[in-house]
Amino acid sequence: MNKLTHFDETGQAHMVDVGQKASTHRIATATGCIQMQKSTFDMVMSGTHKKGDVIGIARIAAIQATKKSPDLIPLCHPIALTRVAVEFQPDEANSTIHCTVTTENIGQTGVEIEALTGVQIGLLTIYDMCKAVDRGMVIKEVKLLEKSGGKSGTWKAA
Repeated sequence: MNKLTHFDETGQAHMVDVGQKASTHRIATATGCIQMQKSTFDMVMSGTHKKGDVIGIARIAAIQATKKSPDLIPLCHPIALTRVAVEFQPDEANSTIHCTVTTENIGQTGVEIEALTGVQIGLLTIYDMCKAVDRGMVIKEVKLLEKSGGKSGTWKAA
């Protein structure tokens, strides 16, 4: 990649034309985590939070977010996702919950933004549901782990 594709030859922002690109099977996986106080972590994991199943609600929010990515990211193409998988893994030793989102489609443009958006909103939902007891939670390490499909092929984080 040697140029930014969301700018035309005059430097104006535009939505990339993917009309002539071949449809391929595309997959992207992103991850991130939220760190919190031990008491907050224990409340979330035990299911005793007053607002209910924090992880279950965060999972639904992450899935919804993947489908809303073009509403949030101005130059993101609306795409038909064929699969969204959301996993939450608790890390008790660090009072952290890791979120991993995998998105798939068969189309002319990738699904990285959808996976990254899903992670962010899933973690932000946990923050929202727990902020009354822990405003010091930290969302961090959000990144693309890997993507495949399309002209650029496979990419994996180092």
